[in-house]
Amino acid sequence: MKTYLFVGVLIHFFAHDSCESDLPAPSEVMLAVPVEYSVGFKGRAFLMETNQMLPSFKAALSVEAINGKYACSLNVFLGEVKVWDSGHFTRFYTSEKCLLQLTTDGDLLLKGANEQVGWRTATHGQGVERLQLSKTGNLILVDGLNRLKWQSFNFPTDVMLWGQRLDLGTILTSFTTNSDSFYSFEIQPNKIAMYLNSGSWKHSYWEFKPSKNRNITFVQLGPKGLELFNHEHRKIAQIRSQRTEPLRFMSLGNGTGNLGLYYYSSEKGKFETSFQALNTTCDLPLACEPYGICTFSNSCSCIRFVKRAEEKMRSRCGEGYRRGFCGREAEMVELGDVRTVLRNDPKRVNVSREECSSLCMDDCKCAAALYSSGKDEEGVRECFLYGLVRGVRQVDRGSGFNYMVKVPKGSGVGHGRSNNVRKWVLVMVGVIDGLIILFVVGGIGYYVIRKRRKNLTVDNTS
Repeated sequence: MKTYLFVGVLIHFFAHDSCESDLPAPSEVMLAVPVEYSVGFKGRAFLMETNQMLPSFKAALSVEAINGKYACSLNVFLGEVKVWDSGHFTRFYTSEKCLLQLTTDGDLLLKGANEQVGWRTATHGQGVERLQLSKTGNLILVDGLNRLKWQSFNFPTDVMLWGQRLDLGTILTSFTTNSDSFYSFEIQPNKIAMYLNSGSWKHSYWEFKPSKNRNITFVQLGPKGLELFNHEHRKIAQIRSQRTEPLRFMSLGNGTGNLGLYYYSSEKGKFETSFQALNTTCDLPLACEPYGICTFSNSCSCIRFVKRAEEKMRSRCGEGYRRGFCGREAEMVELGDVRTVLRNDPKRVNVSREECSSLCMDDCKCAAALYSSGKDEEGVRECFLYGLVRGVRQVDRGSGFNYMVKVPKGSGVGHGRSNNVRKWVLVMVGVIDGLIILFVVGGIGYYVIRKRRKNLTVDNTS
């Protein structure tokens, strides 16, 4: 059995030794896990590297400090970018050691202390003889005849690589920080779309459809863009790159939920975006915290409702509000000139605004509702329900949408006072935008006055 041992005891320690073209069965690679927790620690043992122009692909065994524990995982990197992670969905926390083992009977395992198995390919008994890394970044297990038995491309995470194919029904997922929500990129029969998932609620915030209602069978990332194909393997649509350099990967960002196509800039020595699905801050589903409004100036303003006249304003948007209330405990408050970037199928069509409000108020899981008065091209009155107050943004007046938020009854705003709430929200939004404009205009005015004084001083001296 071929065995490699790496001892990772330094923060951001990277082991480059013993980087080979493949890993034969049986083999073991081990990283020692530090005894004491160290914030920011990353220990990596690079196993394989592709022979191609930089940046190249590398496979690595990693130990990383996360949330007070050490996670053990098998990764693929393109340069410094992690493009595949065995622990993307379920992290394997361990102590003492992080062991990668390719067994005699062909199973690839991650083990910790006391022989604990945290991840495996379940390929035992299939004649696996080698672990390899392809030039496209695909981590594969092959038998003696070089037949494929397992590949990382079949288990996508939040990245799609050049040349990789994703079939109908495939989902890329990206987990948010400091939130129980996550983003997903999904391939559906008539579209590709991005969703914000929170509990049992699922809201879309971007989609792309082929023309003429043509159906999608699979998508593939080419050098010039993301290509959509039908069942006859004919390209029916494409999201084009806005650069001439060949694309290397597509990524669903875990911080923003934005979808980007990336190329490598040799001039800057890093990856740059050649296309982004969402171009402004307010287009992002989590641009502001809960109960926040993204304004025209791309800043955030809070939706706050005071329960009593003497109660002080909360320090955070939505702070102190309990969830899951409904019926007689709740009331709906309408906010003017705002809507949400989140979309879903309408709960009801051809209903009144009052009926839409009641639907949310009677649903204990509903937090907000959006009512369309039918001013769009289709002219259909629709009611949309939401399980969270996120993605709210300021819009121009007369858009034909009414956004309503559920609040505890007696919050100081009743049904008959919705106009006051609308004015209050608009005033808060207007003040923020107004202050920004005031600072800009004031700065310009100060510069002009100072320059004039300087010119007058020069003239008097002359």
